[in-house]
Amino acid sequence: MLFLKSTSVTKAPGIYEVDIAAKPPGKTFGVFLATDPDNPPNSVLAGLAELGFQNTHSEAYTHKDRGKVLDLHFQKDGTDIFKGWKTEECEENLKAIDTLFGNIGITVTPRVMSLAEAYA
Repeated sequence: MLFLKSTSVTKAPGIYEVDIAAKPPGKTFGVFLATDPDNPPNSVLAGLAELGFQNTHSEAYTHKDRGKVLDLHFQKDGTDIFKGWKTEECEENLKAIDTLFGNIGITVTPRVMSLAEAYA
């Protein structure tokens, strides 16, 4: 679940927060979205599907300010060991993610999770 200060501010229509993160060692990234379930970002969700990302987790909750949130996690299998991404796949996928979110005015900064965060 992404940390949200408020549900009154969105980064783009239907999107409260975006996190592009990988478990260590950091070559296979997931897309984590906090969305407005009453105003879903359909074009972004369709774009992720076109890029080959599959929804692996969906959880609805009510934020402390009473706004509704739908937490979504997306993963894409690669061709490396354990379905991870090879270096070339990583570069291509991160570029595609950057373009997808850049087209709606969201700047993404991929990061590698801490061990505690990755395996919590």
